[in-house]
Amino acid sequence: MKYSLTSRPLFATAALSALAVSALALAGCAAQAPPATGEGDGAPTEIAFLSASSANTILSAASGAMDELATAENVKITEFDATFDAATQTAQIQDVLASGRYDGAIVAAIDGTGIIPGIQDMLDAGLEVVVLNQLVGERYDTADVQVEGVAASILTPPTSTGKRLGQLAVQACDGETTCDVAYMFGIKGLIYDEAVRAGFDEVIAAHPNITVVAEVEGGFLGADEPMTATQDLVQSRTDFDVFVATGDQQARGALLALTDAGLADTKVIGVGASAPALQGIADGTWFGSVAVAPADEGRLALQAMLDAVREGTVTGGIDPVTQLADDGLVIGTNVDKFTAQWNG
Repeated sequence: MKYSLTSRPLFATAALSALAVSALALAGCAAQAPPATGEGDGAPTEIAFLSASSANTILSAASGAMDELATAENVKITEFDATFDAATQTAQIQDVLASGRYDGAIVAAIDGTGIIPGIQDMLDAGLEVVVLNQLVGERYDTADVQVEGVAASILTPPTSTGKRLGQLAVQACDGETTCDVAYMFGIKGLIYDEAVRAGFDEVIAAHPNITVVAEVEGGFLGADEPMTATQDLVQSRTDFDVFVATGDQQARGALLALTDAGLADTKVIGVGASAPALQGIADGTWFGSVAVAPADEGRLALQAMLDAVREGTVTGGIDPVTQLADDGLVIGTNVDKFTAQWNG
């Protein structure tokens, strides 16, 4: 999990190109005030971090890791909080360009296709661009760079997250003749959520004992909304064996509601390998979690930015979860191999 989103978070499909500033105007801004490199004169390298939401705990973990590296590398990071609003993020790109002060921008996109004109404008103005956490482009099954000129793409593809989620569901249902699953989206209909679900469905399709019998939405900002959604769900049905959530925040809220309803035996799966998830897996109250690596993402993104700004190096696409134990599938037998990178 990875991520994630506005009341219509990361990945609205509506194009925002009409809101993007023109390349001509941006080039003019760049000509008037070319960014400093931070080399030679002791001035810091200036980087804009265009965050989908500063309140999102995964992105704040990535930001914290970037700040640690920035201190050691003479980098000044200025964070722009789009509060999960794509139009706000587009306007913030204009602000970054108009200032003429930045060497590059690290972008956690809200709208992975609509933001492309703004990213192109930054590239045309001479800024280096690194994509963080949420993909930019139309393919949801790859971490590869999808916009020519972008220096790096550091993220876990949502389709891959969905497949890993499906693999955990298969393990949770192992040995069951029939296994009924309740599935919690962040927000159903979002491109990100639908890509995660597509990966999940692809895996469970080979296991006819698994049936998704209920779907709910839990949002992406804390445990309260998913707890309420689960409370509403158990008013109408309780006949599921596994509860699959697309984020650990959702799983945590769902578990509270399930416990209150006397359904604590339900096998709960989340996404994130957060501190509460790892503790719950260790003590047996959670079945599992798909790991994400926000701190690794932050460090890798800033290092890729510095390599691009200072060395002209193109890093390309990296999925940090592939570097974790057991492809990031956390269950009781391997939980000691994982360290939480965020607090859930």
